[in-house]
Amino acid sequence: MKRESLLNPGSTIGIIGGGQLGRMLAMAARQMDYRTVVLDPDPRCPAGQVADGQIVDAYASRSASRDLARAVDVVTYEFENVDADSVSAAAELKPVYPSTSVLRTTQHRLHEKNALLKAGVPVTPFRPVKSLKDLRDAATDFGYPMVLKTATMGYDGKGQFIITREEDVEKSYDLLSRRDVELIVEQFVAFTMEISAICARTAEGQTATFPPSENIHRDHILDISIVPARISDDVALSARLLATDIAEHLNVVGLIAVEMFVTKENELLVNELAPRPHNSGHYTMDGCDTSQFEQLVRVLAGMPIAEPRLHSPTVMVNLLGEVWEDTGGDPDWERALEMPGVSLHLYGKAEPRVGRKMGHINVVADTVGDALYIATEARNRAWRRSPDL
Repeated sequence: MKRESLLNPGSTIGIIGGGQLGRMLAMAARQMDYRTVVLDPDPRCPAGQVADGQIVDAYASRSASRDLARAVDVVTYEFENVDADSVSAAAELKPVYPSTSVLRTTQHRLHEKNALLKAGVPVTPFRPVKSLKDLRDAATDFGYPMVLKTATMGYDGKGQFIITREEDVEKSYDLLSRRDVELIVEQFVAFTMEISAICARTAEGQTATFPPSENIHRDHILDISIVPARISDDVALSARLLATDIAEHLNVVGLIAVEMFVTKENELLVNELAPRPHNSGHYTMDGCDTSQFEQLVRVLAGMPIAEPRLHSPTVMVNLLGEVWEDTGGDPDWERALEMPGVSLHLYGKAEPRVGRKMGHINVVADTVGDALYIATEARNRAWRRSPDL
């Protein structure tokens, strides 16, 4: 179903998923006087704490999705590992952005890669894996290392193995094939940097793309995002244009985050897509005049979107559960916030676990070097890893 007209403030946005992305989206909506209702099975979910209402039920519940649709004016989702049939049930009653077609494409790596190839977008070499022989044949063609992944339900390094030698081929295949899902193998890319660009696109086809972020991962989880990315202006422009082209080809209405590798030859290869706000876009909350969350609210409401401007170099560092685990549940926020330019964003999660995203710190400064130093030092202070002054 399509939205027939713009939604004025006071209208209600439905969010499937109650994690931190839904939380920050609900907060941005509230700033513009839009109401939100969240669908999530956890009655204490981060988004539910700040939304105007919550439906507590499973993501796969079609009746719950229909109930959500009846209670709101437009629907979106905060992550792509939701049940597409359930989202389709909501779309029968109210507009859903991005569309279920975009969702089905981006929640399946093989579908996503093939859609990108059809659009002429450069991607990492890949092939489907239906048998151990397929994987061995890929090893012959790709060489080592190569990356074996589940085609669905994988994020933050989950559901994948880097295979570095022949002896690991059978073991890796056995472990992932037990999940009874399709598999994909990709050639390992010798990249110099990982970057991402987020494009917003309206139903009328207006687009606006945020400055690319340079992303540093630790244990397959995003650790640091640096903006502006330490790449040439030409590469930065190419990344923004590539994200825009993908948004237009897939007919995205909403946000699309495009993760890319920068090769030694300064060429770009697209790694993955996410049709939603993205962890690497959290810097926009303090570094840009319009955040990724406000931009999505504008798209959902049918309002004009803004061309985002970076007003200061900005660095984002993630706060994982280790910060709480290693400090006995008592991070030193006082010392962290003594640092200049620090903004603390916590997600309201009650149970810290190793590798779980609990919050992030944004730092704006005069230079990228200053922002990077202050952000990492602020996190170390919260983590009680910095020497006492």
